Amino acid sequence: MSSLRIVDLSPDDPAQHIAVADVLVSGFSGTGAEVWQTREDALETVEESLEDDKISRVAMDDTGRVLGWISAVSTYDGWVWEIHPLVVHRDCQGRGIGRALVLDLEVQVRERGGMTVCLGTDDENGRTSIGGTDLYPDPLAAATTLRSHGSHPFEFYRKLGYAVVGVLPDANGYGKPDIFMAKRVGVVPAADAAEDSPVGALTAE
Repeated sequence: MSSLRIVDLSPDDPAQHIAVADVLVSGFSGTGAEVWQTREDALETVEESLEDDKISRVAMDDTGRVLGWISAVSTYDGWVWEIHPLVVHRDCQGRGIGRALVLDLEVQVRERGGMTVCLGTDDENGRTSIGGTDLYPDPLAAATTLRSHGSHPFEFYRKLGYAVVGVLPDANGYGKPDIFMAKRVGVVPAADAAEDSPVGALTAE
């Protein structure tokens, strides 16, 4: 693979916006998601990512070709940033581009004083063990049994250190849950770390 660069989405490059939108449409086709089915829909999302409370980063090769894109929005007064979305060009998947984009985003969040990166990853077509099932009466218990049938993104995020922190049953219709994941990326203050540690608690006494 040629060299990889990750940069801010340019606010003044309509051609780049269109290229990112096309990657978004292509990358989510076949996943069961009903969003971003047209370039126009995707382009609206891309341009919204330039708002002040968002991070928007593009992965490109040394020719300037767009290989992937990630965006995140600030929540909880900047303590938490939610990924929405992450996508890699279909021809470039499995080459570490998605991983590079997520790790780069974590650095961006940390530099802004954020503590947590979170995301929701839907199962709309039975790609996990909890898709197509009734998660009630105990959705959290169902989440502990979560397994992928081999192609769901939650496995990718889990390898990067993201934990499943909850599920929303029927988020996209019966048996189509949203899976919530999160990772701490900020630095825990030393005093708080000591208070949370059994050793620190004994020392304080």
